Amino acid sequence: MKSILELNLFTIGKYSLSVYHILYLGLFYIGARLFLWVIRKALQRRWSSKEFDKGSEYALMQIISYVVWIIIIVFALESIGVKVTILIAGSAALLVGVGLGLQQTFNDIISGIILLIEGSIKVGDVLDLSGDVVKVRRIGLRTSVVENRSEIIIILPYSKIVTDQVINWSHNHNRARFKINVGVAYGTDPDLILKLLSESAREHPKVVKDKEPFGRLADFGNSSVDYEVWFWSDDIFRVEQVKSDIRRTIARKFNEQGVVIPFPQRDLHLKSSDIGMINNK
Repeated sequence: MKSILELNLFTIGKYSLSVYHILYLGLFYIGARLFLWVIRKALQRRWSSKEFDKGSEYALMQIISYVVWIIIIVFALESIGVKVTILIAGSAALLVGVGLGLQQTFNDIISGIILLIEGSIKVGDVLDLSGDVVKVRRIGLRTSVVENRSEIIIILPYSKIVTDQVINWSHNHNRARFKINVGVAYGTDPDLILKLLSESAREHPKVVKDKEPFGRLADFGNSSVDYEVWFWSDDIFRVEQVKSDIRRTIARKFNEQGVVIPFPQRDLHLKSSDIGMINNK
């Protein structure tokens, strides 16, 4: 058994790797995984009675994992005779070249660490990326896995989140306020319209019940009187379907009350001289 453990697999300079070293590295790996599992369970038990969301728990666990794995790798290399400080110093020129070639990758990694520490992006958050609404499914070291409303998975580099303007719909709350615009014909009773709009939003099951929807007369348009109905919903990611359902309810209630939704109209005025020119032609 001793001869098997001391069997050299390969040698590089004065460093050699034996079966014993492989088993030693395996024990480090298993120990790290076990330690992280214990930490995760301890955090879950500690936070179960406190107001911490899953996204914050996941972000903290990711940071702890990165730190633990760096320490484990350093200790593992030192334990098999590899001097990490000498290795880094000896490969400084190589690391500079690699750093220049992987500058964008390092930028993404640093951006990811900053986002994890700040907690500005968490698992389950709903983001608006230049008009494309996505939900964060997984947070990695360099990229996040997000899913848009078409159920398409997008690999999102962290540098894009840091440099571009990103709207986080669920950063502070799990609900948000939305509005629907509608125009009606002139001469319709405004109080009736506001009542129908509020009722239409209130009847939808995805509209929160502790915040009352309300209508608003927004403007007097060229062809219609413009109204808005505001409501709160916790179904942020699928809110477009909620809006569609409310619009259908509004259309039904308007039809029952004889309310007309006009189409754009333009009046054409012709001078008598212009009419005479047209008749001569």
